[in-house]
Amino acid sequence: MNYTKMIAQKIERAKKILFSVIALMLLSNVSYGQTKSDTLRIFLIGNSFSQNASAYLPQIVKEKGKHLVIGRAELGGHSLEQHWKYVEAAESNPESVEGKPYKGKSLRTLLSEGKWDIVTLQQASYLSADKESYNPYAQKLYDFVKSIQPKAEVVLHQTWAYRADAKTFGRVAAGQLAQNQAEMWQKSREAYHAAAKQLKVRLIPVGDAFEEVATGKGYAYQKDTAFDFSNPTYPNLPNQINSLNMGYSWKNNKEFTFDANHANEAGRYLGGLIWYAFLFKDSPENIQFVPNKVPADFAKYLRKVAAQTIKNSNKK
Repeated sequence: MNYTKMIAQKIERAKKILFSVIALMLLSNVSYGQTKSDTLRIFLIGNSFSQNASAYLPQIVKEKGKHLVIGRAELGGHSLEQHWKYVEAAESNPESVEGKPYKGKSLRTLLSEGKWDIVTLQQASYLSADKESYNPYAQKLYDFVKSIQPKAEVVLHQTWAYRADAKTFGRVAAGQLAQNQAEMWQKSREAYHAAAKQLKVRLIPVGDAFEEVATGKGYAYQKDTAFDFSNPTYPNLPNQINSLNMGYSWKNNKEFTFDANHANEAGRYLGGLIWYAFLFKDSPENIQFVPNKVPADFAKYLRKVAAQTIKNSNKK
């Protein structure tokens, strides 16, 4: 055999080996320098409530050996209408500063950064109980998302009612506020389900889970009637056991503050459990991760509530 022919045969064998290695890599879903092929990519259009609900999602996902990429277009207190107004500004003038509120980017730019599997929408909590506030903005945002990411599933993130001892509650109609936690919850739930039906999308039932804890037996939050709220003394705080909301706290300047709206560590944990179970279709009951400030028995109860909430939502 001459030298040239021998070299040609070695090259041919090397090619076959290389092709075999590549084939094995593809079959094994091995990826270098790129997102893993089994990674779920979700994009959140929301505000601080979506930030709260997804805060512990990365830790939960990591524990369960899943892969997740989260994209965000979140601005504090923002409604569906406000997000849509930014889209209108950017679409009419791509150079408009008004249309780029997301750290200097437009919603189109963010949605165009790769492939998204799931995109979430939500209403601002203050407007969540006002059914009319969703229209036509939920539909407009849905259509806009699908025009850029036609294969993405759009879902609604169902937010929660304020804590029972809130000073005021969300709007149920123009010029009319909910009288209490129960009314805000009922009207909010009706509005989210009406929007989901209109858009033909699924709901991430975080609000359902919050309501179950807030009104359930054994772990429902009760206002501390023994605390002097009129004359609080630093650093004393009322008993807020089993609360899912931030509640009362002292700022660094020793100012006594109250936030009945946003989720605390327990609320964020419950939100993360619901999101995980919804996204990955896996029970949250055997999750080991627990935030430091959430008691073990309460965390166990929250996992149980999350599992039951997802099970109930799947029956509908």
